[in-house]
Amino acid sequence: MKELLIELFSEEIPARMQGKASGDLKTLVTDGLVEAGLTYASAAAFATPRRLALVIEGLSEASQESREERKGPKVGAPEKAIEGFLRSTGLTMDDLQVRPDKKGEAYFATIVTPGRGAAEIVAEVLEKTIRTFPWPKSMRWGSGSLRWVRPLHSILCVLSDEGGAEVVPLELDGLVAGDRTQGHRFMGPAAFSAQSFEDYEAKLKTARVILRPDARAEAIWHDATHLAFAKGLEVVEDNGLLAEVAGLVEWPVVLMGGIEDEFLGLPPEVLQTSMKEHQKFFSVKNPKTGRIEAWVTVANIEAEDGGAAILAGNSRVLRARLSDAKFFWDNDLREIRDRGLAGMAEGLANVTFQSKLGSQADRVARIEALARLIAPMVGAEAEQAAEAARIAKADLRSEMVGEFPELQGLMGRYYAAEGGHAPEVAAAVQEHYAPLGPSDDVPTAPVSVALALADKLDTLAGFWAIDEKPTGSKDPFALRRAALGVIRLILANDLRLPLDELIGQANRGADMADLMRFFHERLKVHLRDAGVPHDVIDACLTKESADLALVTARAKALADVLKTDDGENLVQGFKRANNILSQAEAADGVEYSFGADPKFAEEAEEKALFAALDAAEAKITPALEAEDYAAAMSAMAALRAPIDAFFEAVQVNADNQLLRRNRLNLLSRIRSVCLAAADLTRLEG
Repeated sequence: MKELLIELFSEEIPARMQGKASGDLKTLVTDGLVEAGLTYASAAAFATPRRLALVIEGLSEASQESREERKGPKVGAPEKAIEGFLRSTGLTMDDLQVRPDKKGEAYFATIVTPGRGAAEIVAEVLEKTIRTFPWPKSMRWGSGSLRWVRPLHSILCVLSDEGGAEVVPLELDGLVAGDRTQGHRFMGPAAFSAQSFEDYEAKLKTARVILRPDARAEAIWHDATHLAFAKGLEVVEDNGLLAEVAGLVEWPVVLMGGIEDEFLGLPPEVLQTSMKEHQKFFSVKNPKTGRIEAWVTVANIEAEDGGAAILAGNSRVLRARLSDAKFFWDNDLREIRDRGLAGMAEGLANVTFQSKLGSQADRVARIEALARLIAPMVGAEAEQAAEAARIAKADLRSEMVGEFPELQGLMGRYYAAEGGHAPEVAAAVQEHYAPLGPSDDVPTAPVSVALALADKLDTLAGFWAIDEKPTGSKDPFALRRAALGVIRLILANDLRLPLDELIGQANRGADMADLMRFFHERLKVHLRDAGVPHDVIDACLTKESADLALVTARAKALADVLKTDDGENLVQGFKRANNILSQAEAADGVEYSFGADPKFAEEAEEKALFAALDAAEAKITPALEAEDYAAAMSAMAALRAPIDAFFEAVQVNADNQLLRRNRLNLLSRIRSVCLAAADLTRLEG
């Protein structure tokens, strides 16, 4: 068995592309090797800013010889058909065999493909991988035709075992594979050779390159937190930024600087956003006050002055950035003090929301009306909900959000507080966008809930009205996300809302039935993700199901019952009863839906089923009225034993027609009692 080491060394690979690129390299090469007949034990891929690397352990030394038997034309077939068969197989007439076939005799060919050495296959697979690599963007350089994300400088490709190492012979547009590479651009520029992965990784580290992205990230976080701790501070955790910065450096050197006093009064989120977006700095906060007081940057070099010049340069750039942010903040506060947040919102009349749906001001008016309507349903004060709606989009006209769009809502909360609005109103301005994703926190404060629902329902009704619905994978207006947001708001806050009526209030020509179907489909997705089977959801969902909390409670109760033996077996008994009943009704042309009388029952099991149905109905009906679905489903599951006993002992289609009709009507009672709890006909299996 051999070890394969590959490195593709280039100019800097964008950090955002490195993770996928290393995964693509691993997949393309390993799939290609397996397809060519090689096997391997394990594979791992790595990326740094200047290289993609792959190591494959336990690679077989050669592919196995393969034999394929192929049937050709019949004996006596036209000469052209036989010649075509010979060309396709690469054989001659002497190589063919004549064997009996269903309709006479035919020619058969045995095609033998000899095994090939690993080096030959690796060269073939790697060339194809490089030439077809799926970079989001790639470039050509010089006079060659090869494309790569940045100019590709060298290819290291080595096969090794206990006997030594060999370079895989490969030449690609003037690049000849070898066993040499380079370390850090400045601190380890001398080229070196590598005979194995262990040798390669160790020499890279000596040449100031940490190959593994997770090791670079760990080193950054370790050094950053220790630097901050030494000054009584904490680094603000940001895993996305950590992964990005680990993709910008090969040898991370962590440095920390302070924020000047004049900027400490800026909201911490403004400081964080400015430093992260513009300079990839980590924010460092004072745990006692929550203020952002310092920052961490990661250099790619061990400077002789200990990083003093790097810190000085970064501080100058940061000062300019924060000066801009402070300018925006001061201007916005000045406008709010002069005109209030409502005054800032006046400019929304000149901002188009969507060409067919009017301006942002038009939208705000619609949201205000909806928020007033929803507020009492969620325990909010209607005037507060309306007030929050009027200023909810005002920060879109602020200079700060103009510079940092990702701060919309959050800045609105600061400005609402500055403008003297109640804390509940200010919080709603920020929280009405939530939840943005499946893992985002769901607002629980009543005013926030009312405004968040109004905002999302207006969006959905509006785009439905102009027939801009999601199609396939396309959802440019994030309407699936909006519908999921409504569902999560309802379920997380246990709200009993008449969703169809609210859609009707928001409706401006929208197909309300179609929009309800859309909500139902998103509810199915949400509940499936929560572990509720899709057929169980269907069993509890009707076209008129506007109360999503009720549907969810019923579905979860049914799912729990079906996990028990009684529940699972009851479904089989119900389906048996329903099938017999449906067949009899089709054959007789009548509906057996009433008239089952216990006085005509002959068998003990028959009488017991009457009693069990009476008992179940007496429990299920009040349980459903009280919306105690667990009790209703439990009472339904208790029918399992008497139904099983009935079918074991009683012949439904008796010769006596009076008995037969009575028993069919008894099956109808089984159907009606069970369907009162859930539509079991929709359950699979």
